[in-house]
Amino acid sequence: MQEKGSELTVALNTHVVILGAGFIGLSFSAAFADAGWRVTLADPDSQRRAAAEAGIGVQRQAIQLAGLGQQKDGDIIVVGSPDSALGTADLVLECGPEVLEIKQAIFVDLLAKTGENTILTTASSAIPMSRIVPEVRDQTRCLVAHPMNPPAVLRIIELCPAPGTAPGSMERAAAMFSGAGFATALLGHEIEGFILNRLQGAVLREAYRLVNEGVAEPNDIDKAMRLGLGPRWALAGPFETAELNTPGGITAHAERMGPAYRRMGEARGETVDWSDPLISRVSDAREVARSGATIADRARWRSRAVARLVALRDELLGNANA
Repeated sequence: MQEKGSELTVALNTHVVILGAGFIGLSFSAAFADAGWRVTLADPDSQRRAAAEAGIGVQRQAIQLAGLGQQKDGDIIVVGSPDSALGTADLVLECGPEVLEIKQAIFVDLLAKTGENTILTTASSAIPMSRIVPEVRDQTRCLVAHPMNPPAVLRIIELCPAPGTAPGSMERAAAMFSGAGFATALLGHEIEGFILNRLQGAVLREAYRLVNEGVAEPNDIDKAMRLGLGPRWALAGPFETAELNTPGGITAHAERMGPAYRRMGEARGETVDWSDPLISRVSDAREVARSGATIADRARWRSRAVARLVALRDELLGNANA
């Protein structure tokens, strides 16, 4: 890791230690190695270590199929214990079981065996760092780096700090993951479920409610998502989707649809104050994200992109059902 002015850059041959040779660990290993990193993949299970090369090969193929390959050919070493590698690690990424006690023990060990400049992360799906490392004074270089599965091809990492995580640790982690080819979403503070599982959980809860209330059967709900919302959300998040769907953008959408969404939320016991400052904050963020393009420009782009995406989706679904 090198610092240049106020910007952090990541050099080739940066060293990541990945703990756990399960699917997530293998996927990360392939992605970091493809970006030119030195990868030490550690797992105490001899069977997993023996299967690691083949599993990483599958992930490499997926990276190429997705057109994400950087082909910088970093090294991957598979070991039973990470101890000899921890002293030179720039980043440690724990991908072990989703069991609090196991993660707590791992991080006690990592804090003792790594240097003060090593960033320590967990790929936990739901356990916040403050539960893994309870002492605030020990959280300075610790944070959650939660991926979307499989991370080799779904290149988004949400970085969630603990109360004691130093801002500089978040910046360095973001720079390292970005340097390895990942987009990063930074959380301002700790929250259970982070971003991805909060959004996913909200949709899934409502899907279960609709089935339970007899509104629709599970396969019809999946069909509505797969054929309707899914293709749009693959190209634009909820805020851009709202902006492109309504003449006048975010503010107009909030005026027209906000009251209905508020009623639906209140009926479920879920409320949010669609206040003018909140709506303005979202509208301003969308203006920045469009980088000078108009809403009409983006809407025309989406129309063409959705058409191409639907054609590819139907081809893939046809192959899957063949």
